[in-house]
Amino acid sequence: MSTIAVVGAGPGMGLAIARTFGSRGFDVALFSRNQANLDAHAATLAAEGIAAKGFAADVLDAESLTGALDAAAQHFGGIDVLEYSPGGPEPKYLTPTKVTAADVDLQMRYLVHGAIAATGAVLPAMRQAGTGTLLFTTGAGSVDPTPMLGDINTAGAALRSWVLNLHKELEPEGIQAAHVAIGAWIGDRAPEGVPSASADQISPLYWDLHVQRDQSEKIFTV
Repeated sequence: MSTIAVVGAGPGMGLAIARTFGSRGFDVALFSRNQANLDAHAATLAAEGIAAKGFAADVLDAESLTGALDAAAQHFGGIDVLEYSPGGPEPKYLTPTKVTAADVDLQMRYLVHGAIAATGAVLPAMRQAGTGTLLFTTGAGSVDPTPMLGDINTAGAALRSWVLNLHKELEPEGIQAAHVAIGAWIGDRAPEGVPSASADQISPLYWDLHVQRDQSEKIFTV
């Protein structure tokens, strides 16, 4: 049985991605800071016939995250797919000239530092097996930035660059690394004029990247 690790397992995209892979035979390891929420999500998936277990971890704490991923690998017998999309702090809606180094650093810690730590935890086993999938999520501002999101777009662009470079390094080893940029409000209550989509509409992109293995990036737009 294959296993996906979903880092950032909330009730929206995280659960939709878990369901997309779980409905296709994957076991699911869920990661966020709140164990009670993880247990509730795991119960939801179990009711749908998907084997799932939550592991509390903080992406700002590399030791916590690595330890949780190691525990999941031991529980499920390995991790075949990593999906990284933590729920970081809300952007401060500051233009680049108003953003401080501290603003960018906080977003970098969530998006980039955590991604590097998570990858470091699962990559050795993937390299040994000669296969695996690493998927990372940002907003579309990582590709086409919006000035009012100067802090999170900067970190998102850094993560995107790292992932595309990671893909070039690992592709010859049989390991797929890819970036998903979401250019839509996820769920209901989108601000007026902002395009929206459900998490269930977006999550199949992740499965496509995993099985097709011929692209380093997909951009979701409505």
